[in-house]
Amino acid sequence: MSVPTTALRNVAVAGHGGTGKTTLVEQMLATGGAIPKAERVETGRTTSDFTEEEIARKISIHTSLSHLAWKDRKVNLLDTPGSADFVGEVIAALRVAESTVLVVGADVGVQIETLKLWRRLSRAETPCFIFINKMEKERADFDRTVADLREKLKASFVPVTIPISAAAEFKGVIDLVEGKAYLDGGPVTVPDAAKDAYEAARAALMEAAAEADDKLIEKFFAEGTLSADEIRRGLAQGMRAGKLVPVLCGAAITGAGVPCLLDFLAWGCPSPAGEAKGMAADGTEVVRKVAEDGPASLFVFKTALDQFTGKISYFKVMSGRVAADSDLVSAREGKKEKFSKIYTCQGKKIEDAADIPAGDLGLFTKSATLRTNDTLHSSDAHIRWPDLEMPTPVHSLAIEAKAKKDEDKMNQTLQRTTEEDLTFRIAFEKETREMVISGMGELHIQMILEKIKEHQKIEVETHVPKVAYRETIQGKGDAEYTHKKQTGGHGQYAKVSLEVQALPRGEQYKFTNAIFGGSISKSYIPAVEKGVVEAMEAGVLAGYPVVDVEARVVDGKEHAVDSSELAFKLAAREAFRESMRKAKPVLLEPVSNLTVYIDDQYLGDVLSDLSGKRGKVLGQNPIGGGIQEIKAQVPQAELLRYAIDLKALTSGTGSFEVEFDHYSPISGRIADEVIKAVQAAKAEAE
Repeated sequence: MSVPTTALRNVAVAGHGGTGKTTLVEQMLATGGAIPKAERVETGRTTSDFTEEEIARKISIHTSLSHLAWKDRKVNLLDTPGSADFVGEVIAALRVAESTVLVVGADVGVQIETLKLWRRLSRAETPCFIFINKMEKERADFDRTVADLREKLKASFVPVTIPISAAAEFKGVIDLVEGKAYLDGGPVTVPDAAKDAYEAARAALMEAAAEADDKLIEKFFAEGTLSADEIRRGLAQGMRAGKLVPVLCGAAITGAGVPCLLDFLAWGCPSPAGEAKGMAADGTEVVRKVAEDGPASLFVFKTALDQFTGKISYFKVMSGRVAADSDLVSAREGKKEKFSKIYTCQGKKIEDAADIPAGDLGLFTKSATLRTNDTLHSSDAHIRWPDLEMPTPVHSLAIEAKAKKDEDKMNQTLQRTTEEDLTFRIAFEKETREMVISGMGELHIQMILEKIKEHQKIEVETHVPKVAYRETIQGKGDAEYTHKKQTGGHGQYAKVSLEVQALPRGEQYKFTNAIFGGSISKSYIPAVEKGVVEAMEAGVLAGYPVVDVEARVVDGKEHAVDSSELAFKLAAREAFRESMRKAKPVLLEPVSNLTVYIDDQYLGDVLSDLSGKRGKVLGQNPIGGGIQEIKAQVPQAELLRYAIDLKALTSGTGSFEVEFDHYSPISGRIADEVIKAVQAAKAEAE
C-alpha cells in the first residue's frame, strides 16, 4: 500500500509488560483487514511476537513492525516490549513514530514502566494518547484508572471513548465524538442507561477540545457546543501541542473499542510531514522537509539477525522517495549502496515494495555494511540523521567458552549481537583478563546466552566480573636502586634515585626530570621514564595499575661502558616500586552513580540494602505516581549483582541506571580481602 506522506501514521504501541499491547496490535490488524483473524499470544501465532524466544516466553522482546489501511490512511504499528531489559527496542520505535499509544491496564492502573515511558515521551515532546485496556477484567475501573493517570502523570487526560459498564458487565464503548455506542453489533444509539454519563463526558470533551484553539473556544462560549469535526480538530491540535492527552478504552482480547481507536489514529494522530533536523558534512545543522519531492534520504533505526532471511535493516525514509534503484550514499562510509529490492513487512512476513515515500518505514535484507544509526542519502544532498541515544548497560557478566576451540566462534557471535542490539556491549578487560558482556538486566543477558547456545551450539561459562581496582599513594617516598649485572662482555649498570608523591585524584601520572649536574645523561632519561611507566602497570599491594602519582628522578649514576637504556629502565622500575612502598600505598575502588526507581512501598528496604552495600545516599525524590527516585554513590563491587538484588527486593518492579563516577581509597578489612583474593588467584594459577 503506497500513500502520500500526509496519509501516513507511524504509531508506537508502548506500556508496562502484561498490559496487552501485542493483543491490541493483533486486533487492530484484524479489524483493519491486514490479517484474517486475531491470534492470542498463547498460540504463538501472533503477527508481532514471532521469534522463537518470544513464542517460548510469551512476551515481546523485540520491536516488530506491521501495517494496516484504515480510512485512506496507512498505519504503521511498532509493537514494543514492556520490560525495562529491552528498552533499546522501545527507544528505536519512539524515534521513528510521530505518536505513541500508551497502553494501561484498567485493572492495575499506572505502573512503574508506565511512568518511565511517560517521562521519556515528555522529554522527547512526542504526542501521546492512552488506551485503557482490559475493561473486561475483574477489577477493571475506568474512572479510577483515569484518576490514577491524572494523579501520577500530572497532565490533562481527556476521555474520547468511555466504557459501558466494566468487568463482567462490560458491554462495549461509547464514541464521544460520534455520539455512538459500539456494542457487539457495531455502532448504535447510546443506550438510555448510559446517556447521563455520555452527556457529561461529551461536555468535558468539547470544553477540552475548544481550549486547544482560540476560534473554537470563542464558538464554544458563544454557542455552548461544537460539531464532531471541530472536536476532532481541537483534540488533534491539543495533543500535538502537549496541552491534553486523549484517553480511549476497550478490551483488546475481544476487540471492543478497537474500531474507535483506529478512527482516532486516522484523524487524531499526526503524519510524518513536517521538518526534521540533521547534520551536514561539516557538522552544522540542516533542516530538511519530510516530503516526497525532496532529495532522498533514510535512517536505519533497527537491525535484526534472522537465521533464515539473514541481516534485516529497518529504516525510515526521512525525505524524498526510496526505490530499489535509488542512487544512495552511506553518510558513514561515503560509499554508494545498491539494493536489488526493498520491502515492507507484516511482522515476519516480508512484502516487496516498488518504492517507499518520505515518512514511511521499510527494510533492506542481507546488507553486509549497513548498521543501526546509518544514514543513506542521495549523492547530491549530503545529510546525516542523529544517532539513537541508548542508555548505559546496568548488568555485566564475565564470559568464556567451555571449550577453547569455541572461543573465536563465541566472540564472533557476541560481536554480531552488538550490531543487532545497541544496549548489549562486549569488552575485553586487560587488567582482569576477562571478556565482559553487559546489558540492561539479567533477563536481557540470559536470553542472548540462550540464543548462542541453541543456535551456535556453544557452551559458555559466566561469572561475576572482577573489579578493576587501582593503586595509588597517600604520601611521599624515595628510593635508590642500582642495577648491576656482569656478563662475559659488556655488563649492565645504572643507578636511579626517585621520589614519588601523590597527585590529586584523576590526574593519573606526571614524570619530572629534577636532575642537576648531569649525573644521568639526557639520552637515558626517556628509558628512566619508560621504567616508571612499566612499574605503574602493576602496583605493590595487589598488582593493580597505579594512578595519580608523580615520579621525580633526582639523581643517579652511569658507567661509560656498561650503562644502557635497558639498564636504566630496569633500575627505574625497581626504584619506583621501592619508593612507592614507602609512600603509604593504598587500594582504590571504582565508585558509581546509581539512580533507582521504585514504588513507595519498597523505599525502606532499598535504602537499607544500599546502606549494607556501603552506599552513600545523595537524595530521594518522589517523582509522582507513588514512585521514588533514589540517587546514591555505591562501590562498583557492591553493584555486580544489583540487577538481581533489586528485582528480589521490589518483586521485579524496580529499575535503575548506573554510571561510573570516580575512584575512592579503601583500606582495612575490605582492602585485605581484595589483596587475599588476588594472592589466592595467583597461587591457583601457579
